[in-house]
Parts: sequence; structure tokens; C-alpha cells
Amino acid sequence: MTPTIAVLLIVTFLVSVVGLLALIWSIATNQFGHGKEAAKTIFPPGEEGHGEDPARDISDTLDGNLPPNSEAINARQRADFSSRGPVLAWLCSAVFWLVVGSFYGLISSTKMHMPEFLANSEWLTFGRVRPMHLNAVTYGWASMAGIGVALFLLPRLFRTALVGARFAITGSVIWNVGLVLGLIAINLGLSDGEEWLEFPWQIDILFVIGGALCAVPLVLTAANRKVEHLYVTSWYFMAALVWFPFLFLIANLPFTFPGASGATVNWWFAHNVLGLWVTPIGIGTAYYLIPKILGRPIISYQLSLLGFWSLALFYSQVGIHHLVGGPIPTWLVTLSIVHSVMMSIPVITVAINHHGTMWGHFGRLKDSPTLRFVWIGALMYTVSSLQGSMEALRSVNVITHFTHYTVAHAHLGMYAFLSFILFGAVYFIMPRLMDWEWPWRRMISVHFWLVSVGILIYFVSLTIGGWKEGVALLDADMPFMDIVRMTLPYLEARTIGGALMTLGHLVFAVHFIAMLRRSGERRYQPTLFRSAKQEASQ
Repeated sequence: MTPTIAVLLIVTFLVSVVGLLALIWSIATNQFGHGKEAAKTIFPPGEEGHGEDPARDISDTLDGNLPPNSEAINARQRADFSSRGPVLAWLCSAVFWLVVGSFYGLISSTKMHMPEFLANSEWLTFGRVRPMHLNAVTYGWASMAGIGVALFLLPRLFRTALVGARFAITGSVIWNVGLVLGLIAINLGLSDGEEWLEFPWQIDILFVIGGALCAVPLVLTAANRKVEHLYVTSWYFMAALVWFPFLFLIANLPFTFPGASGATVNWWFAHNVLGLWVTPIGIGTAYYLIPKILGRPIISYQLSLLGFWSLALFYSQVGIHHLVGGPIPTWLVTLSIVHSVMMSIPVITVAINHHGTMWGHFGRLKDSPTLRFVWIGALMYTVSSLQGSMEALRSVNVITHFTHYTVAHAHLGMYAFLSFILFGAVYFIMPRLMDWEWPWRRMISVHFWLVSVGILIYFVSLTIGGWKEGVALLDADMPFMDIVRMTLPYLEARTIGGALMTLGHLVFAVHFIAMLRRSGERRYQPTLFRSAKQEASQ
């Protein structure tokens, strides 16, 4: 264990040094000193007070009080057009893997309460289907959609065209090849056998290459930026693109972390994928879209930077709390618990900014698809993160560990937080890339309610069932099979929730394809949750 812990601490130290250098640079270049003016950098002159949202009148939202042919508007359109190819490549792939991963998830959920379901096929056993679901939605949907959103937003944030778009397109092809080969390998039983790290290390090389190619245009675009100040979204995106290669490369080193030491690295990586990869993408996206749609800056820019740096400081050791009671040093677990509790600092700062900016404007949730998805996602980040901090405490962990409660918590973060924000981002981005409004308002509404009701049933059922399961497991007199039978109704409810979410994903995918085909009539009125007539009557 000592070499493993030493490696983790050394890597964490090196990453911290890089972060410290970045912090020194940000102070030296006065990134902290712009105050309220820095929060306005996402608005061209004259646009503040005018929300840029497809779900508002185009003359009011896309131009603000700027002349239609102003340089600021033209620059934004050039930035959007420059990223069109790579963004579509990553988003189209992400939607495909969302559907594939959803079906694998539904099969694995059904097997939890119907073990005989598809039991005659070795290709569809739980031990293969479940990791295929996990990897398809993590590296397919969440990662590819997140990269697509970053490729779209960073040129806007830097007010310059995307440089080196072909690198990103090539990277998406290689990433997809890696996903296909990785899922085939798992389906053939060729897995590394560690959660979140199932792909064979030979295939992991493709993800490293694909991700590196995608990073090239982002670095080149940052170097070519036309703004002096880096808006907080830029910090989150660029940090995620620095952190993830470190995490992925170290955790997948072959023959390096055997036995119990592998579990330490496993959960160090697994939790950091959530906290230092997809979480910065989700938070950064919300920091851009919420104020952009409302047409008002975030309420405290200094607080947003405090949230970013405290995330960087506290999150790296959080994952070890999954090994409470495991064969690792107690001090390491205690360190992880302390970090987990300290994560309440960045969570609260982000919550103040996201929800404080929304204050007084909740009526916009009635009509804006993007805002409704993104704000609910931001709200679920607050809830899931605070729940995670509490779950790390030994007194709570002793009940929730090894139960369905943990599965509910994971989906609250990965789905209700991240996926909802990504859904909202796709609804925002596609009309700008395709120069076409979403064809059918009702499909957006059906998608929203299916996934919302689905994740609600999923989370509530597994939370209640998991807690009861944990309490029962502590009772030495209760037979184990009685506990299993007790959880069956909650597992059946989980499948119902998963089925609703899968149906919602199919609706979303069909609408996405229709958008690519520019189906329906060309309209100059926005696609609202409510019809324009209904909105006008309010």
C-alpha cells in the first residue's frame, strides 16, 4: 500500500503545484480584481439586460439593443460557425451513446429483480451489461456531450473563432473507435475488472489520443483569444481538460496497482472523474447559460472564483471515503472524509451564485427549455453534493455503504445534475449551429417530463429502499434473503423510473435527428414550452 499512497500523494502534490502557479498567474494578471465588470464579460456592449435564448423573441434576444450588423454580433456568429463541425461531431455521437447506454442500463436494472431475464445469453449477463451501461453513458454521453459544449462555448468566451477544428473532429472519431472497441471487449468478458476502469489498457490509449487531439484546438483558441479577462466558465473548462488526462493516464497504468492498492486508485479515479471532469463542465456551463439567458450577470464574481479554487483544493481526495472499513490506512480515509465535508464550501458558493442570479426570475422557467433544464440541474448539484458530504461521515456511511442508497446518490449527481444541464445546453446550441428552430415544442415538453418523473421515481425508490436495506444489514438476526426480498419493490420502481428516462431519451434523440434534418416549417418565432399565445396572455 505504501507505494500506491505515495504515488497518489505525489501526483496530488504536483497537480496542486500547477494549480498554485495558475493561482499566482491569475493574481498577477488581476483576474480576481475585476469584480462586477468581470461578470459582464460574457455580454457584448449593449446586450446586458437582454437574454440570449431561443425561447424568446429573436429581435429581442439575439441582438439586444445592438444594431443587427454590429461587430459584436458578427463576431459571436463567426465564433459559433467556426465550431459547427466539431461540435456536431461530438454532440451527435453523445446522443447516440445516450440511447445505447440507456438500453443497457434498463436491461441491467431489470435483472436486479428478474434475474432470469435474458439469462440464457452470456453476452447479456449482469456482469457485462452493467459496466457497458456505465462506460457508454460516462465516456459516450456525458464526456462527449461535455466536450461538445466546451467546444461551442470557449470560442464565445474568448471572442474568437475556433482554431484547429479538424483536430477536434479527428479526436471524436478516435474516441468513438475506442468506445466501440471498449464495449465489445467488455461484452466478450475482456475487462480490467475495476469499476469505471473496465476498458483494457490497450484501448485506453485511443481515449488519450482522442482527448489530446480535442485539446489542441482549445489550447490554440485560448492562445488566440481577444479578451484579457478569463470568465469563470473558462477556468472550469480548462481545468477539467487539464485534470482528466492526469487522472485517466495514472489510473490506467498497466500492472502498477495490484490487489488492495488497486481499490485505492480505483476510487481515487472514479470520484475524481465526477468531481474534476464532469462537474467542472456542468458548473461552467451553468455559469454561462443562466446569466446569458436571463440577461443579467451572476451576483458575485469573486464568490464564483472562490468556488472554483476551493473545488480544486478539496476534491482530489474525496473518493477514498468509499473505502471506509477497507484494508487501507485509517488516516487516509479520515483525510478523505475531511475533504468531503469541506466540499460544502464550493457547493454553497456555487449555489449562492446560480440560485441568487435566478432570484426574481423564476417565471422564465415556464417558457425557456434551456433555463428549465439548466437551473434544475444546478439545483440538483447543490442537493447531491451536500448529500455526498453527509454520506461520507462514518455514522452515515455505516448504513448506506454497499446499498442501493449509493446508486441513487450517484444518479442524482451524474444524471439529475449533469445530464439535465447538458440537455439544456443542447437545446441552446443546436438552433445556433443549424440556423433552425426546434421543430416541435411538445416533444421538448414530453422529454422534460419523462426524464424528470423518471429520475424522481428512481431516486426516491432507491433512497428509501437503500436506507432500509442498510439498517437491515446491521441486524445480525435478519436473514440475508429476507433483506433481498424486502428490496424487490424498490428495485421494480427503479426499473419503472429507468424506463421513463429511456423513453425520454428516445424522444430527445428523435427530436435531435429532426433538428439535424431541419424538419418542419422554417419559423422565425422561438420554440417555447408554452405557445406564444399562451405566453402573451400571462
